[in-house]
Parts: sequence; C-alpha cells; structure tokens
Amino acid sequence: MVEWSATPLSDALERGDVLSPDCPSRLILNHVTSKWGVLTLLSLRSGTLRFSALRRKVSGVSERMLAQTLQHLEGCRLVDRRSYGEVPPRVDYTLTPLGREAADRVAALADWIEASLPLLLEPAPVAA
Repeated sequence: MVEWSATPLSDALERGDVLSPDCPSRLILNHVTSKWGVLTLLSLRSGTLRFSALRRKVSGVSERMLAQTLQHLEGCRLVDRRSYGEVPPRVDYTLTPLGREAADRVAALADWIEASLPLLLEPAPVAA
C-alpha cells in the first residue's frame, strides 16, 4: 500500500529530510553537532574572538581541528571570518545571525545535559 502525504513534494524538497542519507542537511547537522562544532558555537556566543583566544576557550582542541571546524561552520554560514591586512595576521571570528540561532539551540541542549548529568551518569538498570 502506498502512503500519501499532504505535504507538497516541492515543500519537502526545499525543507530537507535529515533522516534521508542523501539530504544535505545531514552534513550541516554533522558540523553543528560535532563536539568541536558545539563547543566553538558556545564559545562564540560571548562575542567576536581571535583564533588564539578561541582555541584557549575551547580547551583541548588542536589548532588543526579548530581551523577545520571554523572552515566548516563558515561554509555553513554560521560563522563569519574577518581577516585584516596586518602583520602579524589578524583574523576574527563571530557568529552570523544563523550561527547565533544555532548556538542558542545547542546551548539549550548543553544546559539540559549539565542539569541532567547526575541522572545521565547513573548506571543503567540491569534487565531482568
């Protein structure tokens, strides 16, 4: 039996389907919800940061991984990179309006994790 959907195909194609392996939203989801993506978005919520300050704030990230993460987030239009023609080079990173929205959403998830940590760390019940 074929199921019929009231959602027009054009709307479905425009919106995307994160559950579909071919949907481009999966790539963005991967960048936003990766460990370093989340921590970078959270760190930039406080305002514009230079690369070195951001790396200090996102403790434990390698220079290469942070650069990669920033490139991905910039490619998704969540982070704006501003380079100044100075010596030594100066580059600032800030959230775009889309990035601020994404950061607020992952902050809500991070807050939930922190608040639920005692329960999340409890051993799982043993099945009978």
